[in-house]
Amino acid sequence: MPIILSIETSTTNCSVSLSKEGETLVLKEDNNANYSHAESLHVFINDVLETANIDKAQIDAIAVSKGPGSYTGLRIGVSAAKGLCYALEKPLISISTLDALARQVNTQEGVIVPMLDARRMEVYSAIYDYKFNLLRETEAQILDEFSFKEELNKSKVFFVGNGTEKTKALLFHENAVYIDNKLPSANEMSALAHAKYKIGDTEDVAYFEPFYLKDFIALKPKKR
Repeated sequence: MPIILSIETSTTNCSVSLSKEGETLVLKEDNNANYSHAESLHVFINDVLETANIDKAQIDAIAVSKGPGSYTGLRIGVSAAKGLCYALEKPLISISTLDALARQVNTQEGVIVPMLDARRMEVYSAIYDYKFNLLRETEAQILDEFSFKEELNKSKVFFVGNGTEKTKALLFHENAVYIDNKLPSANEMSALAHAKYKIGDTEDVAYFEPFYLKDFIALKPKKR
């Protein structure tokens, strides 16, 4: 019965879960707009282990949300996961951030579009059917009034994630369903990580890098 520690830091939500056989035992998370991941992540890891009364040595694998998302957030999460894998000599499992986010939608119809806010009118998005089969790969997508037109004309489209706010302002189709206040969480990573662990789908710890999708652009500080 594998025990997996999952780490999600791709957005403002710093999230850690501990799972057994794909079921979340303990979840610790905090959505802080100031991106306090560097201060909170290791505290959360220790908290979930202590709450579950499980020693680090008992963990069978470490799972990490691989992106897309915040460049800094992903760096922090992946660095922590790789450090634990090296220290504990455990395998690393990577989970698509949008795949896990899509699992927060419970429906028996239509398609699911998990989306994360990027710059200006851009989002990171993918498309899944209601059984979570991937229909369109992850893209950095600039939104306009014609976005997802084909999907919306066919069936219900469930939009989830912090990219929904800018989508609402453009798409008013009767088939558009907006699921608000949802961010990627380590909770949904539990089952996905367990499935990958069972088939030995792991990463090379030395060479694994987050899926940034776009190059990092440093913004100049505003002059005072």
